[in-house]
Amino acid sequence: MPDEMFDQLFAGLKHHRDRALLAFWVSTGARADELLTTRQGDPLPGEQLIGIVRKSSRDYQQLPVSVDAFVWLRLYQEETWRQGLPRGRRQPLWWTLRRPWRPLEYHAARAMFVRANELLGSNWTLHDLRHTASYRMAQDPQMPLVNVQWVLGHRSLSTTQRYLNPSQEEVVRSVLAYFERRERKPVPPPPAPGYNPESLGILFGGRS
Repeated sequence: MPDEMFDQLFAGLKHHRDRALLAFWVSTGARADELLTTRQGDPLPGEQLIGIVRKSSRDYQQLPVSVDAFVWLRLYQEETWRQGLPRGRRQPLWWTLRRPWRPLEYHAARAMFVRANELLGSNWTLHDLRHTASYRMAQDPQMPLVNVQWVLGHRSLSTTQRYLNPSQEEVVRSVLAYFERRERKPVPPPPAPGYNPESLGILFGGRS
């Protein structure tokens, strides 16, 4: 998902809970249901971590999270706690927004995301957020791919490597930038009088 489309999608959300969910999904790369099953004791804002249970292995893993995700989480929690939402470390982290309170399940989260898509006329999925997080991390030259593999919970590095493949839009932008650089390439000045242009070309690689 391009950054500008994500920003538009995020701006179209109406509730702090939904903004927090998207911020957590796109910064952790966690699967949708891995994040939805977290408890109130799993986020650690001071350490910028959240604990999840991996879908495949059932292992408990703590993932790094962006600062802004915790900001939206706190806004969501303060708002709903004032309305009487159950509190406690073992209580679910994500709830429906209307009484009777119920833990937020995948289908309800997906419906929220579909409504946001309808505002933009797009068809992104919750899993696209995991792909977006993966791609962003994999494209950072200072982020080792094995670190991305660990964050995503991939068993094989080859699975993570697919996020290195550029999109069509990126290839087009790169090639157009190449053309522009070629057009700006300075024209070398003519040789000084007395020098043979053909000899200079052979000597400095101008011709073969």
